[in-house]
This record gives sequence, C-alpha cells and structure tokens, in this order.
Amino acid sequence: MSIRLMMVDDHPVVRAGLRALLEADEEVEVVAEVASGTRALQELDELAASPDGVPDLVLMDLNLGEGIGGIETTRALRERHPGVQVLAVTTFDAEADIVGALEAGATGYVLKDSPTEALLAAVREAAAGRSVLSPEVQQRLVRRMTDPRTALSPRETEILEVLATGATNREAAKRLFISESTVKTHLVHLYEKLGVESRTAALRVARERRLIR
Repeated sequence: MSIRLMMVDDHPVVRAGLRALLEADEEVEVVAEVASGTRALQELDELAASPDGVPDLVLMDLNLGEGIGGIETTRALRERHPGVQVLAVTTFDAEADIVGALEAGATGYVLKDSPTEALLAAVREAAAGRSVLSPEVQQRLVRRMTDPRTALSPRETEILEVLATGATNREAAKRLFISESTVKTHLVHLYEKLGVESRTAALRVARERRLIR
C-alpha cells in the first residue's frame, strides 16, 4: 500500500525537488502540494470530502512566509484531521521551533539537508504514526531534558524572540499583552539560566545554543 502525502512549502523549487525525490520511491504518492498554511487546511478539507479521503501524511515546512506559520498550521490540522500525521521538514533547528512543532502535534521533525534515505525512512515512520527525529534534533531535546534548569519556558522564549527583533521591554510587553515589569522579571530568570548579565549576551547565547532563530 502506498503512502499518500501532501507537501506544504512556500518555495516551488523546494516542493519540486521533494516531489521528485519522494515519487522516485514507488511506495510514495504525492497527492497535493500547497504554498501556505491556509491553503493546506482548505486542501485537506476538500480531500476529506473526496472519494480517496485525506492523505496519510503532511510534510510541513515551518516558515511559510505570510499568513499562519507551520506550527500554527500543524496545530489546526491535527485538531481538524487527527488521523493525518505531520512530519516537520525544515531548515530550522532552534529549540523553540522543535518544541513548538512537537507540542502542536507533529509526529516527527527532520531537517531538509537530511540524506535521501533518512528522509524516506522518516516519511515511512511518520506515516505509520511513529515518532521520528533527526539526530541533531534529538541532541537538542536530550540536552533540554538532561539539564532542565537551563531550559527556557515558552514565555521566556517568546520574549527573547521579540527582543531579537530590536524591540524594547515596553514594546515586547505590548506585543505579548503583558506588563513591562513582567518582561523584566522574565529577563532576570533568563539571564540566570543562560549565565549572562545583559540582553545582548542573552541573545547571543540563545542563538548559539539554537534556543531561538
């Protein structure tokens, strides 16, 4: 039985390359490809109403340009079509992206530069509902689990990501709908976890450790 899958990626060249690679395997059938999260959800709804039904697996990029991102799309997809598995296939190996995708319901997470056989193996595992992670991704999660004291909370990660855009504490508070004093409190904890004493150092260390992009 073939694996029916859909690709979600905003780069046509990437989609074409993945399609050629995947369809070279006679067990894989690409039934749809779309460029945005919104279109992915629409396409799945349409496929659900068709005779063949929804695909077994969706290959999901995380950076989809304008509109909802891959993590948000994954969460909505899994809520609306729980029988469809999601494999994140992306260039991002930041801890925030990995944790976010898995918490949203992704079955696996692999990097786009994975060897062909590794990617095909990941497709088979994810389509069967089995968890699969690239070696680099596994290392990030193991480090997070073995030293939880230095793991950033979702809110701390959000604050760092906003500050990385050049925002001030006040601007970060406004974007995240929290008080400026709350931002400052989180920064104190952040500095302690990262072993730094300034915002610049915190951002540098966070990027080095792939905690944020």
